[in-house]
Amino acid sequence: MSANRRQTLGVIFGGRSVEHDVSVVTGHQIMNACDPARYDIIPLYIDRDGRWFTGEPLRDLKSFEKDIPALPGVQNVVLSPDVRQHGLIINPLPTGLFAKSQSLRLDAVFPAVHGSHGEDGTLQGLFELTDIPYAGCGVMASAVANDKWICKQVLQQNGIPVVEGLLVHRRDWENDPDAIVTKILNAFNFPVFIKPDTLGSSIGIGRAEDEKLLRVYIDVATQLDRRVIIEKAITDCVEINCAVLGDNRTVRASVLEQPVSWEQFLTYEEKYLRGGEGMKSADRLIPAPLTPELTERIQQTACDAFKAIDGRGTARIDFLARPDEGVFYLNEINTMPGSLALYLWRETGMSAAQVIDKLLDLAREAQTEKRRSTYNYKTNLIALTASRGVKGLKGAKSARSNNSL
Repeated sequence: MSANRRQTLGVIFGGRSVEHDVSVVTGHQIMNACDPARYDIIPLYIDRDGRWFTGEPLRDLKSFEKDIPALPGVQNVVLSPDVRQHGLIINPLPTGLFAKSQSLRLDAVFPAVHGSHGEDGTLQGLFELTDIPYAGCGVMASAVANDKWICKQVLQQNGIPVVEGLLVHRRDWENDPDAIVTKILNAFNFPVFIKPDTLGSSIGIGRAEDEKLLRVYIDVATQLDRRVIIEKAITDCVEINCAVLGDNRTVRASVLEQPVSWEQFLTYEEKYLRGGEGMKSADRLIPAPLTPELTERIQQTACDAFKAIDGRGTARIDFLARPDEGVFYLNEINTMPGSLALYLWRETGMSAAQVIDKLLDLAREAQTEKRRSTYNYKTNLIALTASRGVKGLKGAKSARSNNSL
């Protein structure tokens, strides 16, 4: 890839997720942060029904108050899984006498789809099939970080302190809620937190002070996810956030921040609706008022956690801390695009454009590393099997004949 030409970058946002609106905002933040001298930006919008669109009107947030498919200049598009396409098929189902499909090669893609069908590794799997470099974590790291319960197990295995919790399945809750409540009360004292296992943006999270609220919040959470986590509330603590940037070779940590909120967690409204700029708009202390020793420990733990899930790109890692005791717990890993933490990197000395460039450099390096692996491995197994016949096939045919009516 020539370093002298502008790269064609697809920025994907929207999606079939309860975090759809957050994703649209994130996508526009990314497009605005990209250096126009380096990138030709192709907006790729996935609507709430899973349909893909592109077109210049999608660069304007006001367009999303209108009927997207009807806007002049907006076209249907798909990201082809065929490596020969290496990009988009525009107007994949042409209608009309002179209508036809077109291909558009992409040098890289930047996913900004939060939550389900995006942040959880599913979209990353499509990128792997297309063989296009993509910013952020790979399939496994995305999936692990998105699943709070699985992530908790991985972190515990790597000696990283996490909050105690229990996992509740929706089917078990529907079949015998009293047994679930008894199990929770035997494990924890109130208050407890109830969290949908794979959702972000604080959607569906509740803090229960008694059994009545516990049942209400589990009912809500099980409407949003098939698995729900019940966590012991860490009281008399502060939230401390740290962004990380890098891959399994080298990871650097940002300056720490302490969000200021009346609650034990930042609500969706505090994150996105009050100031309109996500976590950036929340009240915060930067740098967090911690001792140098505790600051360093939290930063190192953030880097270790990112490596433990085989992370790549950037993430914001949230901690619950009791600074007076020097104790902290890792609460959550928010991989990209759950958090780009551009405001934290700015405080650390990197502009938004520099962060974008670094993420795309990491994407290309990961693609180069991937191509070192062998995928084309030929044997004579098919020819040998064809000459001998598929073992058990005749018996299967005979069984079907005997069972025919």
